[in-house]
Amino acid sequence: MAIDGKYIGLILAISSSLLIGASFVITKKGLQQSATASQAFASDSHSYLRSPVWWIGLVTMVSGELLNFIGYTFAPAILITPLGALSVIIGAILASIVLKERLGPIGIIGCLLSLIGAVIIVLHAPEDPQVQSVEELTNYMLQPGFIVYAVLVILITMGMIWKVVPRWGKTKVMVYVTICSLIGSLSVMAIKAFGIAVRLTMLGSNQFKQPSTYLFGFMCVAFILTQVNYFNKALDTFSTNVVNPIYFVFFTTATIVASAIMYRGWHTNGAVNTVSLICGFIIIFVGVYLLDSIARKSNGSVALPPVASASSLHSCTRPLSTRSTLQHEKGRLIRRILCTTRA
Repeated sequence: MAIDGKYIGLILAISSSLLIGASFVITKKGLQQSATASQAFASDSHSYLRSPVWWIGLVTMVSGELLNFIGYTFAPAILITPLGALSVIIGAILASIVLKERLGPIGIIGCLLSLIGAVIIVLHAPEDPQVQSVEELTNYMLQPGFIVYAVLVILITMGMIWKVVPRWGKTKVMVYVTICSLIGSLSVMAIKAFGIAVRLTMLGSNQFKQPSTYLFGFMCVAFILTQVNYFNKALDTFSTNVVNPIYFVFFTTATIVASAIMYRGWHTNGAVNTVSLICGFIIIFVGVYLLDSIARKSNGSVALPPVASASSLHSCTRPLSTRSTLQHEKGRLIRRILCTTRA
């Protein structure tokens, strides 16, 4: 008896969530082992590239994403996309067992609120049109609105890497996650274009004769490498239970915004969908704020060099400068001469 395509899609989506949720924990474990060996952040030196555990986590994540991609060919997006939230829940359960990470009541509430808000947005966001050729997708990408969005994303990302990461990367979880999410929204579009080119080539229409295919392939590599690099930095620095839900929310939101700009699909079907979208964003904001507060508290325990206050500087002994030392020695010599003369 043949299985309905909808159920095949659901099975693939659930399997994808299991693999992706497990991949976060496996990747984090590989980063921890690499950091223990090098006595530093593994993501700074890229020592995790020598860790077999990290590579298992990467392969697990790629396998999950492939299953999710195949799932879309069997079932509608309205059924597949919300199941992506399962990866966050699965990741949280595995992290508590394998990595001994605990979110606490506030963190659990923040995680659930973030997932609920993201699912509401996905269910009520406008659907993308069906694109059947590379040329058609290229025409969408060359629209002025999407060009402005892509340029802004690249400029903001470069600015954050240059200025924000060195200053706040190790203390604020939003920094690395924002870079991953913004670049991820562009990588989704590039992967979609390259995937269409590969599919048409397999059907007999060779798309590798067009320069745009190679451009999309280069964009996929560049964006994915950047995304993986800063996602590893986020996992290496912060708790998996904090990074996972925030990344899911930010990445989902950024992808929806990028799609809406590219396909000019800001219109929603009715006031109910519009109000639902607004409520979804408000719920996400509250959930992410709670998770960010957890990240700030966990980083507050990091030992930092003590900084003396102005009052303590006046009350404690300070090393004398060269000039004041000479004056002090000169005064002692004069006092000794006077004491000798009196005697």
